[in-house]
Amino acid sequence: MRQDPTPFAAHLKAVLALGLPLAGSHLAQIALHVTDTVMVGWYGVSELAAVVLGGATFFIFFILGSGFAQAVMPMVAVELGRGDEAQVRRDTRMALWLSALYGVAVYPALWWSGSLLLALGQAPEVAALAQDYLRVAGLGMVPALLIMGMKGFLSSVERAGIVLWTTLAATAVNAALNWAFIFGNWGAPELGVRGSALASVVAQVLTFAILAAVAAFDPALARFRLFTRFWRADWTALAQVWRLGWPIGMTGLFEAGMFETAALMMGWIGTKELAAHGIALQLGAISFMVYLGLANAATVRAGRTVGTDDARSLRDGAMAAIALVVGAAGVVVAAFLAAPEFLVGLFLDPDNPGTPAILAYGATLLAVAALFQLADAAQVMALGLLRGVHDTRWPMIIASVGYWLIGIPSSYVLAFRLGLGGVGVWIGLVMGLVFAGTFLMTRFWRGPWFSGRPADSGARTPA
Repeated sequence: MRQDPTPFAAHLKAVLALGLPLAGSHLAQIALHVTDTVMVGWYGVSELAAVVLGGATFFIFFILGSGFAQAVMPMVAVELGRGDEAQVRRDTRMALWLSALYGVAVYPALWWSGSLLLALGQAPEVAALAQDYLRVAGLGMVPALLIMGMKGFLSSVERAGIVLWTTLAATAVNAALNWAFIFGNWGAPELGVRGSALASVVAQVLTFAILAAVAAFDPALARFRLFTRFWRADWTALAQVWRLGWPIGMTGLFEAGMFETAALMMGWIGTKELAAHGIALQLGAISFMVYLGLANAATVRAGRTVGTDDARSLRDGAMAAIALVVGAAGVVVAAFLAAPEFLVGLFLDPDNPGTPAILAYGATLLAVAALFQLADAAQVMALGLLRGVHDTRWPMIIASVGYWLIGIPSSYVLAFRLGLGGVGVWIGLVMGLVFAGTFLMTRFWRGPWFSGRPADSGARTPA
């Protein structure tokens, strides 16, 4: 069904209306993790190291399994475009099934994580504390993945506002529970790192309960009957979620692994360099959440146009989304170049003797990070658009090549063979992201969806 062309300004408005609340929810999620780090840091140094290590371990398992939940957004968007509300329910239900099954399956690895961390060379005390943390935090894997699935559903039906406000509320609840359970305040037991993990689990369960209640009882959403006969399997939908979701999870794992490896290389260079890298990367992560929110909106918009077979709107909507993300990246680049010392200084104690060295090095890295922003914005937007048209396997291959065959080797050669140090690490990351962004964008603009043909990895099998 072809529709009348939508004005370009309307596309811009639609992407912003959906993307800004999603970006805000991503930023609130970062605030939640920062709160955990800061409050455990007040409790003890070893405990802080354990939570950082445990959090990174949890994230690796989470990002690998999140592909099924992330598949909800493009699948629901396409079905809404087609007007198939029954398939919306089936797709979402099977994504929640796979997410929950994965969360249960990986819990033993988190329970016995101490042995793994020791084998990776971690200090015994820190490994033991990290295992204590993960044994409790692992209980939150299932609700954390279910939350992502519910966010995908609610975003696709244009209820991103409730996602934002629920995430903000969860951040506040998590901070209060951290204060109680870590330190033993307000009559609660003093649990240290386990208290931080318990606070996160409670916040995750509460968040899922709120999002599920909205999906079930909001009059505008009740027609989807999302949890009706939730136990009933739909093997066709489950297979489709699997095919679309596992490459998304692998792509996320490749990207996360690239940045973890870059941090490891920075640690080889020096402690101050690693600290400066962490600050620059944190600033980059904040800006990335804005790009990610816009990319999520692009996924939904692209999926809707695929469902209505409207190639013109797909093209115009993609141009609008790209224009917005490039504009956002331009603002970040200007800020990074204009005030690098100020931005890095926000993370440092001015009275610490090591601050001047970290500040100077961090300002240098931030200049390289300015180039990093344009590449990062391009690749995440391209991934968002490709997911909207149900293309996930080729993007996974492109990302793996860009991140691991170009990015990491280039970082190593530039840093250690050519003597560029930390700047070389970052230039290598930029090279990997530029490759990924260029070829992902090329894949999208030359794809079969503009001629009405489906992507290989996204075509729905006949019922």
